[in-house]
Amino acid sequence: MVTDMPLPQTSSALVHLPLGNRSYDIVINDSVIDHLDTFLAPIVGTARLFVVTEETVSALYGKKVKTALSRGGFENFWFPVKPGETSKSFSCFENLLDQMLDKGIERSDIIIALGGGVIGDLTGFTAASILRGVDFIQIPTTLLSQVDSSVGGKTGINSRFGKNLVGAFYQPKAVLIDPGVLKTLPIRELQAGYAEVLKYGLIDDPAFFTWLEKNGQILLTENGHKDQLAFLVYAIKASCEAKARVVAEDERESGKRALLNLGHTFGHALEAECGYDGTLLHGEAVAIGMVMALDLSVRMGIAEQTELKRLTEHLSTTGMMWSANQIGKPLDAKKLLAHMVRDKKTKAGKIGFILGGIGKAALRYDVDLGLVEAVLHDSIRATSK
Repeated sequence: MVTDMPLPQTSSALVHLPLGNRSYDIVINDSVIDHLDTFLAPIVGTARLFVVTEETVSALYGKKVKTALSRGGFENFWFPVKPGETSKSFSCFENLLDQMLDKGIERSDIIIALGGGVIGDLTGFTAASILRGVDFIQIPTTLLSQVDSSVGGKTGINSRFGKNLVGAFYQPKAVLIDPGVLKTLPIRELQAGYAEVLKYGLIDDPAFFTWLEKNGQILLTENGHKDQLAFLVYAIKASCEAKARVVAEDERESGKRALLNLGHTFGHALEAECGYDGTLLHGEAVAIGMVMALDLSVRMGIAEQTELKRLTEHLSTTGMMWSANQIGKPLDAKKLLAHMVRDKKTKAGKIGFILGGIGKAALRYDVDLGLVEAVLHDSIRATSK
């Protein structure tokens, strides 16, 4: 495969997110985990660290991180939670608050989110809430969290009414990304994260989408590729830069930031209907949701059929889901539509959809729900490529 864009010559990069006194750096470096003390020292000083992680991540990196923190002289406390979306719950949130308060957490302490998107969302909301706000640092360990959920300050937990309906905008003090940890991820987790990478090309960067069409398979090579780390650094940096630009312009999603939810209105409905039981990962739902959004765009005359074909063929080529039929659960279009009505972008009873072709997305409320139901129905009954 050949790249049309220059790759970084090293395994590190830096992205700055300018937000006034809430500005912070996103550090991308494959030695973050092994030398965490070096990266933390200039950020946290001598603060005590409260580390929230999940059991799988703790088993993989707990010893290395504890060794680094000990080497740096950081007093630290650990709070493991169960893996999976079910940890983004009121009960887990309450339990985490109680444990930290029991340890005597103070406003001068710093909370560390070590894990994927679930850990980042839960930890960030905990940091925003406890003592009316304690600084926190994101150390994302999945591709999805590295390119999306760790950046931008969205934190939250789920409600029985839907995903991420309770939370706060609360920016981290820093984001420390180690692309080296991705080599421990199963291919399915990499693919889930790749959906969020692909999203940035679909929103407003057709050249990046084309680059991913040519080189995406290298990012998803399970057994490694000699240039995989460089490709990952490039893709992570490009994704973080894209998100940083949008967040700097619209931190609290009053306008352009809503575009980052491309595929999510459909995707969240799929996740909710699947019961967050692991059958469908968030990134898989987003991938299917992006196809649905592009399909809806074609039916509304604002995208070309060739664009939909490019997206579905690329997802198929990379071994990713592209239709609801591939989930393997019985689904109903009307039930999915009922979930979508509760989406956060709903205004005056109308659902907001991110629509458009490759590299051009816009928030639209003038959508015929009959068309939406038809898209859902056809995806449920789609035949695999």
